Order: sequence, then C-alpha cells, then structure tokens
Amino acid sequence: MSSTSTPARRSYLGPVVPVLVLLGVMWLLEIVDAVPGVFLDQHGIRPRDTDGLYGVVAAPFLHGGFDHLIANTTAFLVLGTLLAYAARSRFWPATLGIVLIGGLGTWLIGAPYTVHIGASGVIYGYAAFLVVWGVVTRRLVSVLVAVVVAILYGGIVGGILPGQAGVSWEGHLMGAVAGVAMAWWLGRRDNRERRRTRTPSY
Repeated sequence: MSSTSTPARRSYLGPVVPVLVLLGVMWLLEIVDAVPGVFLDQHGIRPRDTDGLYGVVAAPFLHGGFDHLIANTTAFLVLGTLLAYAARSRFWPATLGIVLIGGLGTWLIGAPYTVHIGASGVIYGYAAFLVVWGVVTRRLVSVLVAVVVAILYGGIVGGILPGQAGVSWEGHLMGAVAGVAMAWWLGRRDNRERRRTRTPSY
C-alpha cells in the first residue's frame, strides 16, 4: 500500500517544489546578507546603469531585511503554488518571463539613483498572470483560480501607483505587465496545442 501511495504523493506535491526552492534561495541569501560586512542589496536593479543590469535576475532574491522577506513570503508561496498547479508546465517559462521582462522594464522606467530589490515584482506578475491565464485558457480550474486571486489580491492594485515612499511601484507595475504578457502568450500557445491534440469526431 505504501509503495503505491508514495509515488502519487510525490506527483501531487511535485509542482510546488520549484516554489519552495525559490523561496529557499531568498531566505538563504537574506541570512548571508545578515552577516556583518556583507551587503548583497547593492546588487539590485539600478535603473539605466549598465552595471546594474545583472540586478534584473538578482533583485527578486534580495530583500531589505527579514521583515521585508517575511512580508513577501506568504504571497509568493500562495500565488506561486497556484501558478504551479493551474499552469503546470508553464511555471518556469512564466517565472523567467516575469523576472526578465519585469526586471528590464523596472530598469528602464525606475527613478535614477535608486536600487530596486524584493520578490514583490514577481508576486504582482504571478497575480496578473493567474487572472489573465484564466481568461485566455477558459479552463474551469484556471477560471476559478483567477476569481480567487482577484478576490484575495485585488487590493494590491494600489501598489502600482506612484508616490509611495520606499515602495518600488515601478517594479510592481512592470511585474504585472510582464505577467499579463506571459499569460497571453503562453495561454494562446496552450489553446493551440489543445486544439491540435483534440480528436476529431465523424
């Protein structure tokens, strides 16, 4: 009995593993950053500074202290898990697209002489992706997930508005734009693949 239940359990929990790995990297780097003399936060996105371009990839894993990381952890875990189950094989393409497009957008429009760090841009990207994914693919589960996300996280829309001190509204905005773009692109591809594999009836 245990031999058959274990593979099933692994299959069920498998999609959430990448989310936990990404969170683990964030926490590991924050622990390292807490060591005296270490200042990893300087490696975030520095708008229109060519030396800050590598921050596009590094920024989501860096946080301004454990309070900042804790504030992002729950939303990242919830939305990342929903994405991993709702979109399955699209998790990594969606995540990479959100990180790169959102990060480059922040690099382009961010205020000069600022450094942008934190996973909140990815969180906004995940939320936007899940809502648009439900609209584009029109699968029952995806639509239900989209409704849940809209209800639970609809209030974060205010985070894309400028004027909030210490808040990277540019990162939030560009993360959401990236999420919409990736959901539209991947969702349409998903629909085409489903149509191709659909068995014709006579």
